[in-house]
Amino acid sequence: MLFLSVGILAILAYDAWRAFWFTDPVTGHTQFGLGVGTLVLLANVCLLGSYTLGCHSMRHVVGGCVDQLSRAPLGVRAYDCVTCLNRRHMVWAWISLFAVGFADLYVRLCSMGVWSDVRIL
Repeated sequence: MLFLSVGILAILAYDAWRAFWFTDPVTGHTQFGLGVGTLVLLANVCLLGSYTLGCHSMRHVVGGCVDQLSRAPLGVRAYDCVTCLNRRHMVWAWISLFAVGFADLYVRLCSMGVWSDVRIL
């Protein structure tokens, strides 16, 4: 399930990247821009990434898939990095849950025309 989650996270990151590019309706050219929706999607990816990359399974994978870290000295550094995110794993879970809900609501309401995406740049 971890690898499936990382794959979904990669798809969401691609969507956030695509949200930085706007098509001008007059000329049809694509240009870089920033909107509130872009920030919402980017925050969604960052918060979900913090939750997913800080889980216990990820610690096992980056630690070298061994039960003793002394057997995988190169994985100790990566293990410590993931452990930093893992300390607040439940906090990341709740924050990312609300971020996903808000991002879905924001995209849905913008697509229905209820809200309009404010363009910053």
